[in-house]
Amino acid sequence: MVHKIKDLKSNVHNDWCPGCGDFGILNAIQLALTETEHETNNFAIFSGIGCSGKLPHYINAYGIHTLHGRVLPYAMGAKLANPKLKVLAIGGDGDGLGIGASHFIHAGRRNVDFTYIMHNNGVYGLTKGQASPTLKLDVKTKSLPEPNINSSINPISLALTVGVTFIARSYAYDIRHLKEIIKRAIEHKGFAFIDVLQPCPTYNNINTKAWYSGEDRLDPVTKKARSRIYKIEEQGFDPVIRTGMTKEQIQNKKFEVVKIAEEWGDKIPIGVFYQNELVTNYESRIERRIPTYYQRPPALQKIQDDNGMSNTDLTEIFEDFKV
Repeated sequence: MVHKIKDLKSNVHNDWCPGCGDFGILNAIQLALTETEHETNNFAIFSGIGCSGKLPHYINAYGIHTLHGRVLPYAMGAKLANPKLKVLAIGGDGDGLGIGASHFIHAGRRNVDFTYIMHNNGVYGLTKGQASPTLKLDVKTKSLPEPNINSSINPISLALTVGVTFIARSYAYDIRHLKEIIKRAIEHKGFAFIDVLQPCPTYNNINTKAWYSGEDRLDPVTKKARSRIYKIEEQGFDPVIRTGMTKEQIQNKKFEVVKIAEEWGDKIPIGVFYQNELVTNYESRIERRIPTYYQRPPALQKIQDDNGMSNTDLTEIFEDFKV
């Protein structure tokens, strides 16, 4: 187990833009890993394409930089091959909700036990600031010649619709809050999704750090900024689905989640929106069919003998091809 954050910092040069919210997400992940009860070499961190895709290079742990929009199938494949791993998937809002949207939907159906952290800044930062699927309709950021012509996707509502069993949101500059959310997601028994609001200082000049912190709307009495961010846990919101709850109670909870998740502008909620461990995860479904799955998962099986020869006998398969 790692006890110092310096043990998780790599020697790779970090070339994110100054002030990027990615730094806060990186620090929160590193802090979360230092406070878990799991060995560092039991973690595998996957990423897609974009600025967020560079994150595994900056963490001294197993890291896999995959393809555009494909981080979820890679991460799920690794987890199912070795269910003893703690898997984190990292991706941007464009990567995950644009080309990768279908994978997000089916990941919700499967409920594999891993954590997906989405960097959400409303733009494609690496390719010069085009509107991502989360940018609001009619918003014009500095890189767009005209206001955004598409309606936006709400990641929280989408996650709830497709069956994700742990749904949360945090803010990149509230590192302590994000760290706690990540720790809770890692321990969740199923697919955990964290939507991280993350200012892009280079291309999104609308949803800036100053905008989130409310520096544009000072309190008339105290003259202090009135933050747009608020924590739903401080409002007494309970996201947990418990044994004994009726279908109607669970449905009402989902309606409440959607209502809160739609808040934007003057009030932006963060925290854990939904947690349901009553749904069996995919690994447990596999175990029902293969009782030895957890004891002998694919990644831990010996595939060659001491002489380097394959242990697989294909004789019967070849017999089927004889004419």
